[in-house]
Amino acid sequence: MNHYPLWRYLMILIIIGLGALYAAPNLYGTDPALQISARRAAPVDESLKTQVEAALGEAGIVPIRTELALNRLLLRFSDVATRSKASAVLETTLGAQNYIVALNLAPRTPNWLLAVGGKPMYMGLDLRGGVHFLMQVDVDAVAAQSDERFVSELRASLREEKVRYRTIGRDPAGGVLANFLNAEVKRAAEGIISNDFPDLVVTDRSNAAEQILHLIPTPEFLAEARKTALKQNLTTLRNRVNELGVAEPVIQQQGDSRIVVQLPGVEDPAEAKKLLGATATLEFRLVDMEADRTAALEGRVPVTSKLYHERNGDPVVLKKRVMLTGDYIIDAASGIEQNTGSPAVFITLDGKGAKIFSRATREQIGRLMAVVYIEQQQGRPVAEVISVATIRDELSKRFQITGLDSTDEARTLALLLRAGALAVPIEIIEERTVGPSLGQDNIDRGLNSVAIGLLLVLIFMAVYYKVFGLVADLALVLNIVLIVALLSLLQATLTLPGIAGIVLTVGMAVDANVLIFQRIREEIKNGNSPQASIHAGYEKAFSTIADANITTLIAAIVLFNFGTGPIKGFAVTLSLGIVTSMFTAIIGTRAVVNLIYGNRRLEKLTI
Repeated sequence: MNHYPLWRYLMILIIIGLGALYAAPNLYGTDPALQISARRAAPVDESLKTQVEAALGEAGIVPIRTELALNRLLLRFSDVATRSKASAVLETTLGAQNYIVALNLAPRTPNWLLAVGGKPMYMGLDLRGGVHFLMQVDVDAVAAQSDERFVSELRASLREEKVRYRTIGRDPAGGVLANFLNAEVKRAAEGIISNDFPDLVVTDRSNAAEQILHLIPTPEFLAEARKTALKQNLTTLRNRVNELGVAEPVIQQQGDSRIVVQLPGVEDPAEAKKLLGATATLEFRLVDMEADRTAALEGRVPVTSKLYHERNGDPVVLKKRVMLTGDYIIDAASGIEQNTGSPAVFITLDGKGAKIFSRATREQIGRLMAVVYIEQQQGRPVAEVISVATIRDELSKRFQITGLDSTDEARTLALLLRAGALAVPIEIIEERTVGPSLGQDNIDRGLNSVAIGLLLVLIFMAVYYKVFGLVADLALVLNIVLIVALLSLLQATLTLPGIAGIVLTVGMAVDANVLIFQRIREEIKNGNSPQASIHAGYEKAFSTIADANITTLIAAIVLFNFGTGPIKGFAVTLSLGIVTSMFTAIIGTRAVVNLIYGNRRLEKLTI
């Protein structure tokens, strides 16, 4: 009556073995580390490794190990003080070479565990220390940007249709004002606007002296534009955080106009603040091929042009008129150009951008075009030419940028074009730094709470339920091992509320065994045999346990979907704990009880 087939025992052993294997990386701890990555397309290779080791050697600093992988150079140190000295040396050595030196913690997981995918779970900001930023997104700037965009598009569209206008410009109160020569021209413009610009609401403000149309975007268009701008800012911030080398950042939307950024392990927020707070735009401009660069450097620049510099410092003179901005790019991917085999970036524009770019490049085939990256630094715009390429054909919805030096440069350029520019400005309105000592204190308190709670439950179960209690204790320990293994496999972030979820799971897991054991006691009191009582206890208590756990799991899923950072951390460990406790408390304990009491003639059962 109380026995499992061999395959079920084997399945349980395999699951427990895998759980122990993937929970093991969390036992090895971490090393203080420096992570070096490139800002643009600077090489991260053996020559950089040699340069870094030489600079540290001159300062008398020897890292434990230096690792080169995934376009990043990782240096491990024996203690935080040595790492701080090394950081100061490398900031001086690499500061002007487009490299970022980021403070980090590197896990000491053995290579054999890494080979099978074993990684330690992430630690949240409240456990590991780091910095927290709350950013206000200027969603009101979306309306101003939309107005500027419509002004440019209206001018181009009316010129193409040969509809003459006096002026088209922004209305300080919002929207666009278009002034026409007479009523007939105004009516022609209305027809074009209604066909080509369905997102504009047209109001006639004409008077005896002027023929004026007032154009404002629809509320639906502005709402969607604000939502899109917020999403683009989230994507941009995620990619910028990648440059900092932070392994487990938290970047999420809060409300309809704020973004929370948490960077665990980052001890110096200056570089993070500088990188995250910068606003940037992209522009496509024609190169003034007739301008003299030497004269331009001396200040003699044509009236219609402007002097810029490439990343390597070379001067380049560009036309003032902007052909296209990065607002119209919906996708950018790096790849290889088929004919020449050289690196390229493949661009996709939206419908309006395709129409504008087609018109702008139609007469410019064979000329050089530059991609300009403009970033706000310390309140002023800093422009940098990141690519100069020849226009081979009329460019429309899809085109490619060639003339790049390497595939790494192509990938970097694709990133800048796809998400390198913030859609609207952001402002850091709150900044908090959590020291590593506070994080370690939280870890110690959290681990102590789990240990004390677990110990008290183990003692109670062993005393109150005898052998069955010891079986429940074994299942409880395995349950925690499986939770840690799942957190590590999923690379979920463990937070202080997450530890609270584990403590709650300890109580909930043993609760299932209490229901089963009490049911077995009732069956024995009713005169059933020990074997029948064990069988009935597990069978009859299952539906009650399942109902209770399913309802709790539903609540945990709702918390995860609608909650923010700390609440999500609690919901993750609670959800995983419910799943693992169902396995250990029912299947696991039943297997052990079957091994102890199954296929035996029992006269009495102590429980």
